[in-house]
Amino acid sequence: MNSFFKLQERGTTVSREIIGGITTFLAMAYILALNPTILADSGMNWDSVFTATAISSAIATLVMAFCANLPVALAPGLGLNAFFTYTVVIGMGCTWQFALTAVLLEGILFIILSVFGIREAIINSIPAGMKKAVSVGIGLFITIIGLSNAGIVGTDTGTLIGFHNLNMDHSTALVAVIGLIITVILYINKVPGSILIAIAATTIIGIPFGVTKVPEAWKPISLPAAPYFFKFEFANILSVKFLVVFITFLFTDLFDTLGTLMGIAEQADLKDEDGNISNAKGALLSDAVGTVVGACLGTSTVTSFVESTSGVAAGARTGLASVVTAILFALSLFLGPVFGLIPSAAIAPALIFVGFLMIKSVTAIDFNDPTEGIPAFVTIMTMPFSYSISKGISWGIIAYVICKISGKKAKDISVVTWILAAVFLAEIIFESVRG
Repeated sequence: MNSFFKLQERGTTVSREIIGGITTFLAMAYILALNPTILADSGMNWDSVFTATAISSAIATLVMAFCANLPVALAPGLGLNAFFTYTVVIGMGCTWQFALTAVLLEGILFIILSVFGIREAIINSIPAGMKKAVSVGIGLFITIIGLSNAGIVGTDTGTLIGFHNLNMDHSTALVAVIGLIITVILYINKVPGSILIAIAATTIIGIPFGVTKVPEAWKPISLPAAPYFFKFEFANILSVKFLVVFITFLFTDLFDTLGTLMGIAEQADLKDEDGNISNAKGALLSDAVGTVVGACLGTSTVTSFVESTSGVAAGARTGLASVVTAILFALSLFLGPVFGLIPSAAIAPALIFVGFLMIKSVTAIDFNDPTEGIPAFVTIMTMPFSYSISKGISWGIIAYVICKISGKKAKDISVVTWILAAVFLAEIIFESVRG
């Protein structure tokens, strides 16, 4: 394992990778319940989607482990599954088979683009300062996710968004804050696996508060249902409606994955001598393969999860952590009730704390140069406030081009960056016209 995963070269150990892999799984295990719930609103069977979610996540994460050797886990992406159900199926009146077909073809195209290095070229074209800004923006983005999921903040506080009072009326928030304090204390004292220990401790603390709910007839093991197999609808793939759906899936997945990989590479220092993501081609191939597998089994687009940063924070640096995460996804097929005990209040502290770890990259951004600092600020600002990694990247790239032109530094703009800015601007215009 040391030679294959390069443990010694990356300054890690088997135990740290195992802890990191478990931490990543626990941080994103919510998708096993949330994805089937969202897709069930489209008319799909909850149990079948649960099985498809676990299997596609395990396969895609294993591909990441062996093709890219990165501590990044994959699963059906949030936002993409909501678009699948509430926009394509419910809003546009399409069948879920129609939506699955768009996901399948998107995945196939991504495999082709990944093999020929086109997606990798896009990532490498992002300016260095922007890459650091993406890391910071993701840090704030997942902090907002953690605060919101735990009920620490909300829109019912009399302001646009505010903190709830920490009392028994908001017991989930109270438990999450206790968990965050435990995480901070363990981390400052350099306790190995501090984030994982804090998740376990917070889960236990949540029992007397009624946050961690243990059913009376609780059984730890259950048999999985059969997934869907090749439920596609090719009859309308040449329609304008299909093209719109296909392009939306394509671009959202492309830049969500791009942002996640850049953020993790910055946090874990997994970059080559040119500052680019190590093994980017393999990493991008992983989510493409996962998307195709997921579509064939009956779930929406599979993408890299930003929650992988929690595993990196716990010490993960190689694909061995991804192997551990993939194994846990496979086991979850039978141990769903066990993982279902972990409340959002126990996961939220890990996400909030990782926000602190990722925001440190802000010190490496040259804010004294407005042509660098303003695009970075736009990127950082947009991600949490738009609740979208891809929007942060697109607005940041457009701002980068505008600032460089204004500062008479257009020569700093690469050809690919020009193209990306044009594509992003066209997308914004298209969305505005579409309403």
